[in-house]
Amino acid sequence: MEFEKFRESVLACQDCAGRFGHKPIPIFHGTPHSKIMQISQAPSSNVHLTRRPFNDPSGDKLKYQWYQITDEIFYNEDNFYITSIAKCFPGKNGKGGDKPPPVSCAKKWLAQDMSMVDNKLFSIVGAKAANYLFPGENFVDLVFKNNTLNNKPAVVMPHPSPLNVRWFKEHPQFEAQRMPEIREMVWSTLGITK
Repeated sequence: MEFEKFRESVLACQDCAGRFGHKPIPIFHGTPHSKIMQISQAPSSNVHLTRRPFNDPSGDKLKYQWYQITDEIFYNEDNFYITSIAKCFPGKNGKGGDKPPPVSCAKKWLAQDMSMVDNKLFSIVGAKAANYLFPGENFVDLVFKNNTLNNKPAVVMPHPSPLNVRWFKEHPQFEAQRMPEIREMVWSTLGITK
Protein backbone atom coordinates (compact mmCIF):
# COMPACT_ATOMS: atom_id res chain seq x y z
CA MET A 1 0.00 0.00 0.00
CA GLU A 2 2.89 2.35 0.75
CA PHE A 3 4.09 2.01 -2.84
CA GLU A 4 0.64 2.79 -4.24
CA LYS A 5 0.50 5.96 -2.12
CA PHE A 6 3.93 6.90 -3.44
CA ARG A 7 2.81 6.28 -7.04
CA GLU A 8 -0.29 8.43 -6.53
CA SER A 9 1.78 11.23 -4.99
CA VAL A 10 4.23 11.20 -7.91
CA LEU A 11 1.46 11.24 -10.50
CA ALA A 12 -0.28 14.13 -8.72
CA CYS A 13 2.89 16.25 -8.35
CA GLN A 14 2.62 19.74 -9.85
CA ASP A 15 5.62 21.35 -8.12
CA CYS A 16 6.93 22.63 -11.45
CA ALA A 17 3.63 24.08 -12.72
CA GLY A 18 4.49 27.45 -14.25
CA ARG A 19 8.16 26.53 -14.61
CA PHE A 20 8.14 24.62 -17.90
CA GLY A 21 5.60 26.54 -20.00
CA HIS A 22 3.36 23.46 -20.05
CA LYS A 23 1.46 21.34 -17.53
CA PRO A 24 3.84 18.88 -15.88
CA ILE A 25 2.92 15.26 -16.57
CA PRO A 26 4.89 12.87 -14.32
CA ILE A 27 5.87 9.67 -16.14
CA PHE A 28 5.92 6.60 -13.93
CA HIS A 29 6.56 2.95 -14.79
CA GLY A 30 7.33 -0.06 -12.62
CA THR A 31 6.57 -1.99 -9.46
CA PRO A 32 8.44 -2.65 -6.20
CA HIS A 33 9.53 -5.98 -7.71
CA SER A 34 10.99 -4.78 -11.04
CA LYS A 35 14.30 -6.52 -11.73
CA ILE A 36 16.12 -3.52 -13.25
CA MET A 37 15.83 0.11 -12.17
CA GLN A 38 16.67 2.33 -15.11
CA ILE A 39 17.39 5.97 -14.24
CA SER A 40 17.78 8.61 -16.95
CA GLN A 41 17.57 12.42 -17.00
CA ALA A 42 13.95 13.28 -17.92
CA PRO A 43 11.17 12.30 -20.33
CA SER A 44 11.42 13.69 -23.88
CA SER A 45 8.77 15.78 -25.61
CA ASN A 46 7.45 12.64 -27.35
CA VAL A 47 7.25 10.76 -24.06
CA HIS A 48 5.40 13.79 -22.61
CA LEU A 49 2.81 13.44 -25.37
CA THR A 50 2.49 9.64 -25.38
CA ARG A 51 3.11 9.05 -21.64
CA ARG A 52 5.19 6.00 -22.59
CA PRO A 53 8.83 6.10 -21.40
CA PHE A 54 11.55 5.94 -24.06
CA ASN A 55 8.96 6.03 -26.83
CA ASP A 56 11.26 8.09 -29.06
CA PRO A 57 14.46 7.71 -31.18
CA SER A 58 16.59 7.47 -28.01
CA GLY A 59 14.39 4.65 -26.78
CA ASP A 60 14.59 2.84 -30.11
CA LYS A 61 18.38 2.81 -29.90
CA LEU A 62 18.36 1.79 -26.23
CA LYS A 63 15.81 -1.02 -26.58
CA TYR A 64 16.54 -2.49 -29.99
CA GLN A 65 20.26 -1.83 -30.61
CA TRP A 66 21.79 -1.70 -27.14
CA TYR A 67 19.65 -4.01 -25.00
CA GLN A 68 18.44 -5.98 -28.07
CA ILE A 69 15.04 -6.63 -26.48
CA THR A 70 11.43 -6.19 -27.55
CA ASP A 71 8.91 -3.65 -26.31
CA GLU A 72 7.10 -6.51 -24.56
CA ILE A 73 10.21 -7.19 -22.45
CA PHE A 74 11.09 -3.53 -21.88
CA TYR A 75 7.61 -2.39 -20.84
CA ASN A 76 6.93 -5.44 -18.66
CA GLU A 77 6.89 -3.88 -15.18
CA ASP A 78 8.32 -7.07 -13.70
CA ASN A 79 11.44 -6.36 -15.76
CA PHE A 80 12.02 -2.59 -15.77
CA TYR A 81 11.30 0.18 -13.30
CA ILE A 82 11.80 3.30 -15.43
CA THR A 83 12.43 6.55 -13.62
CA SER A 84 14.54 9.68 -14.02
CA ILE A 85 16.13 12.67 -12.33
CA ALA A 86 13.04 14.66 -13.33
CA LYS A 87 9.72 12.86 -13.71
CA CYS A 88 8.37 15.37 -16.25
CA PHE A 89 9.52 16.77 -19.60
CA PRO A 90 11.32 20.03 -18.67
CA GLY A 91 10.77 21.81 -22.01
CA LYS A 92 13.12 22.89 -24.78
CA ASN A 93 16.04 25.28 -24.50
CA GLY A 94 16.75 28.02 -27.03
CA LYS A 95 19.01 25.72 -29.10
CA GLY A 96 16.39 23.00 -29.60
CA GLY A 97 17.67 20.60 -26.98
CA ASP A 98 15.86 19.71 -23.77
CA LYS A 99 16.28 21.90 -20.71
CA PRO A 100 18.21 20.28 -17.85
CA PRO A 101 16.11 18.27 -15.42
CA PRO A 102 15.35 20.15 -12.18
CA VAL A 103 17.35 18.54 -9.40
CA SER A 104 14.59 19.48 -6.95
CA CYS A 105 12.52 16.67 -8.48
CA ALA A 106 15.21 14.08 -7.83
CA LYS A 107 15.66 15.34 -4.27
CA LYS A 108 11.94 14.90 -3.66
CA TRP A 109 11.29 11.54 -5.36
CA LEU A 110 14.35 9.57 -6.47
CA ALA A 111 15.58 8.36 -3.07
CA GLN A 112 12.03 7.09 -2.42
CA ASP A 113 12.04 5.28 -5.78
CA MET A 114 15.33 3.64 -4.90
CA SER A 115 14.29 2.63 -1.38
CA MET A 116 10.97 1.06 -2.39
CA VAL A 117 12.10 -1.11 -5.29
CA ASP A 118 13.81 -4.46 -4.74
CA ASN A 119 15.72 -4.33 -8.02
CA LYS A 120 18.72 -6.50 -8.83
CA LEU A 121 20.52 -4.07 -11.19
CA PHE A 122 20.69 -0.32 -11.80
CA SER A 123 20.96 0.90 -15.39
CA ILE A 124 21.98 4.58 -15.46
CA VAL A 125 21.36 6.33 -18.79
CA GLY A 126 23.16 9.58 -19.56
CA ALA A 127 25.70 11.89 -17.96
CA LYS A 128 23.17 14.01 -16.08
CA ALA A 129 21.80 10.98 -14.23
CA ALA A 130 25.30 9.58 -13.65
CA ASN A 131 26.60 12.91 -12.31
CA TYR A 132 23.70 13.14 -9.88
CA LEU A 133 24.09 9.57 -8.61
CA PHE A 134 27.90 9.46 -8.64
CA PRO A 135 28.91 13.05 -7.80
CA GLY A 136 32.52 13.94 -8.49
CA GLU A 137 33.26 10.79 -10.50
CA ASN A 138 34.48 10.87 -14.09
CA PHE A 139 31.65 9.97 -16.48
CA VAL A 140 33.79 8.05 -18.98
CA ASP A 141 35.33 6.01 -16.16
CA LEU A 142 31.84 5.17 -14.88
CA VAL A 143 30.76 3.97 -18.33
CA PHE A 144 33.66 1.59 -18.75
CA LYS A 145 33.55 -0.12 -15.36
CA ASN A 146 31.04 -1.98 -13.23
CA ASN A 147 29.75 0.21 -10.41
CA THR A 148 27.77 -0.19 -7.20
CA LEU A 149 24.78 1.89 -6.14
CA ASN A 150 22.86 1.21 -2.91
CA ASN A 151 24.94 -1.97 -2.55
CA LYS A 152 23.68 -3.28 -5.90
CA PRO A 153 25.45 -3.59 -9.26
CA ALA A 154 25.08 -0.57 -11.52
CA VAL A 155 26.01 0.08 -15.13
CA VAL A 156 26.33 3.53 -16.68
CA MET A 157 25.70 4.33 -20.34
CA PRO A 158 25.91 7.50 -22.41
CA HIS A 159 22.57 8.89 -23.50
CA PRO A 160 21.39 7.13 -26.69
CA SER A 161 20.09 10.42 -28.11
CA PRO A 162 20.82 11.14 -31.80
CA LEU A 163 22.26 14.46 -30.54
CA ASN A 164 25.01 12.55 -28.72
CA VAL A 165 26.82 11.49 -31.91
CA ARG A 166 30.08 13.24 -30.97
CA TRP A 167 30.45 11.15 -27.79
CA PHE A 168 30.06 7.92 -29.77
CA LYS A 169 32.65 9.04 -32.34
CA GLU A 170 35.11 9.86 -29.55
CA HIS A 171 34.47 6.56 -27.72
CA PRO A 172 33.91 3.86 -30.39
CA GLN A 173 34.89 1.17 -27.89
CA PHE A 174 31.60 1.73 -26.05
CA GLU A 175 29.36 0.12 -28.66
CA ALA A 176 32.06 -2.31 -29.81
CA GLN A 177 33.21 -3.61 -26.41
CA ARG A 178 31.39 -2.19 -23.40
CA MET A 179 27.78 -2.37 -24.57
CA PRO A 180 27.93 -6.15 -25.17
CA GLU A 181 29.11 -6.54 -21.55
CA ILE A 182 26.25 -4.36 -20.28
CA ARG A 183 23.77 -6.26 -22.47
CA GLU A 184 24.93 -9.54 -20.98
CA MET A 185 24.30 -8.18 -17.46
CA VAL A 186 20.83 -6.96 -18.48
CA TRP A 187 19.94 -10.27 -20.13
CA SER A 188 21.25 -12.26 -17.18
CA THR A 189 19.19 -10.17 -14.75
CA LEU A 190 16.07 -10.65 -16.89
CA GLY A 191 16.71 -14.38 -17.38
CA ILE A 192 17.16 -14.06 -21.15
CA THR A 193 19.37 -16.65 -22.81
CA LYS A 194 20.87 -16.45 -26.30
